[in-house]
Amino acid sequence: MPAVDAVNQGGLLDVALDPDFATDPWVYFTFSEDGSGGAGTALARGRLAGSALQNVSVIWRQTPKVSSGIHFGSRIVFRADKTLYLAVGERGQDDPAAPGMQNAQNVARSLGKVLRLNRDGSVPSGNPVFAAAGTLPGLWSIGHRNPQGAALKPGTDELWITEHGPRGGDELNRVLPGRNYGWPLVSYGCPYSFAQSAPGCRPGGGTHAPNYEEPKSTWLPTSTAPSGLAFYNGDKFPEWSGNLFAGALAGATLWRHVLDANGSVTLREEVAAVKALGKRIRTVQQGPDGWLYLLSDDGRLVRVER
Repeated sequence: MPAVDAVNQGGLLDVALDPDFATDPWVYFTFSEDGSGGAGTALARGRLAGSALQNVSVIWRQTPKVSSGIHFGSRIVFRADKTLYLAVGERGQDDPAAPGMQNAQNVARSLGKVLRLNRDGSVPSGNPVFAAAGTLPGLWSIGHRNPQGAALKPGTDELWITEHGPRGGDELNRVLPGRNYGWPLVSYGCPYSFAQSAPGCRPGGGTHAPNYEEPKSTWLPTSTAPSGLAFYNGDKFPEWSGNLFAGALAGATLWRHVLDANGSVTLREEVAAVKALGKRIRTVQQGPDGWLYLLSDDGRLVRVER
């Protein structure tokens, strides 16, 4: 097994089953990996045999590794074509006041990006082309901060993610190929390098368009720290069909988003029964039985029922 750098926000990060798991049981997982220059997010896979993983290998590594223990991301989501999206954090290195530290904008570095990869870590055809010299292979979108939730819109390969802002400015984004989501050049939150009362606390006033993709929803002025993301299309809550659910760490709640046909958020509200628990919600998934399941930071598995 690869060594996990379980320091600060590092550790085991996400896990996903191969689309052909029933016949070929590969398990994919991300983790924080130590190495030359510091640590970085890595993607590995192994074949499940009984209760153990065999033939484990690292198939992708974030570059460069940096001396930071925060913002690893990350989330793994498989598409219908059995390629995968990998969302990774910018590792807490980006500063709008320091151009040399804007890793999420640098296409020669895989910090603060969404990638599309084959199951062996190679790069599939059909990815967007970024014109800048030195662009790393596999990039799907850039300008992300710290993605902590990811889900496909049912019936499509359209990826949605939630990512942490700094002080305020958490975002829900629809991730489109070749697009730039602005971090750290624009944000609805206040970067830590700025005084929170300063006029420049939100660079450019936070407005992303037209040069960058606007988030579909933001949390202001206080961060909710969204974590986990799932579209609902089960039969237990037909009135929630097509809704998007996001857990929250700082907010200790579950958010329900109603989307219109254009992908705009027409309603965002907290699910009262989950808010009453007062638990940090790490992830949310729809189970095969049609119920919503939540995992809290204190190890509770919660089923949301009527």
